[in-house]
Amino acid sequence: MQKYLFIALGGSLGAIARVWVGSTVSDKLGTRFPYGTFVVNLTACLIIGFSLELLDKRTGMSPAWRYLIPTGFIGAYSTFSTFEWETFSKLQIGDLPVAALYVISSILLGLVGIWCGVLLARVTP
Repeated sequence: MQKYLFIALGGSLGAIARVWVGSTVSDKLGTRFPYGTFVVNLTACLIIGFSLELLDKRTGMSPAWRYLIPTGFIGAYSTFSTFEWETFSKLQIGDLPVAALYVISSILLGLVGIWCGVLLARVTP
């Protein structure tokens, strides 16, 4: 039962963070390119890379952290389905350059985010 409470807590915090980060970024940078979702996806990659590497490194940590952060928080915070919808919407209106830029930059920079998260966890004492 405890794991479900950790997932619920992480999920509620992740959902709130997703809306806050996404709308803050979109308000500042506009909506022609889906900057809000883009930033959420990249930061999710950084956080999941960091948290999973750190949890693997620190075997003495409670397994509850795995439910709280990667499963709960990132599960609610990450926006892959929104990413797919926004890409589809750009293709529907014929904005192929923005759709292509969004897909390519999300994938490449997402991998960089995971790599940076892993590196951060490895240098964390």
